[in-house]
Amino acid sequence: MPMHCSANHAQANPVDTAIFFGLSGTGKTTLSADPKRVLIGDDEHGWSDRGTFNFEGGCYAKTINLSAKAEPEIFATTTMFSTVIENMVCDPRTKALDYTDDSLTANMRAAYPLDFISNASDSGLGGHPKNIIMLTCDAFGVLPPVARLTPAQAMYHFLSGFTSKVAGTERGVTEPEPTFSTCFGAPFLPRRPEVYGKLLRSKIASHGANCWLVNTGWTGGAYGKGNRMPITATRALLSAALDGSLNESSFRRDPNFGFEVPNSVPGVESFLLDPRGTWSDGAAYDVAARKLVNMFSDNFEQYLAHVDDEVLAIAIG
Repeated sequence: MPMHCSANHAQANPVDTAIFFGLSGTGKTTLSADPKRVLIGDDEHGWSDRGTFNFEGGCYAKTINLSAKAEPEIFATTTMFSTVIENMVCDPRTKALDYTDDSLTANMRAAYPLDFISNASDSGLGGHPKNIIMLTCDAFGVLPPVARLTPAQAMYHFLSGFTSKVAGTERGVTEPEPTFSTCFGAPFLPRRPEVYGKLLRSKIASHGANCWLVNTGWTGGAYGKGNRMPITATRALLSAALDGSLNESSFRRDPNFGFEVPNSVPGVESFLLDPRGTWSDGAAYDVAARKLVNMFSDNFEQYLAHVDDEVLAIAIG
């Protein structure tokens, strides 16, 4: 199974592997480069009968507002020999890079070999994913920061591939635009989406992977009114998912999408886990939520004839 995803595994334990699906701007590179885990790869992987493997060999990171404090490993690569810098403004004399100047484009990038990351895997191999993370950047501010998915829900959200294009991901995008890119990587996949959706669901069933939907987009309101999800909260939620403690939380059922949302997670402010409660106007949230649900439904009509009754029930509510 080819996958547009990043992957890592626990230190000294390749069996404890996690994969991160997500389009540009969702945090795939940043969140998978966890210093407490071994980075298998940044962007392209396969999932075979033997486990996970990397077939791309390098990393491609956004550098707009890149911080040495928040992302020290990635930041360090920007001054290493042979890193390719794209679209960044630099001092003409010293060549010092300006990480805040987006006068050329916000799509500023650094491309570097995988081994520039100190905790990168030597083999590019991992086990069967124990955790599957689907990253989305919700510009509506509707989705919770994390949700637990059943295998059928995972197939539904995998086929939907919802996110928001953010400034710097494509030419002409100056503010977030909702989009659906099936399997979180439609341009990379030559066969019909249902082939990959069914394959993912089959592999989840065979290997018992936990599936999580993680929203790195907006909270407290839509883009322009709310705020971007705090990366510290996202990292804490991911840590809890990967170490297994998140599964021990109590969960509530989301009224809009039916997935499970934790009621509390250590290190995360509880109010963030209830997106409606972060809005000053609950009725406005309900309107935005219904709009997003309808967008999902409209997009999924193309797959209705190709999924089983369990996924169909999720699609039609």
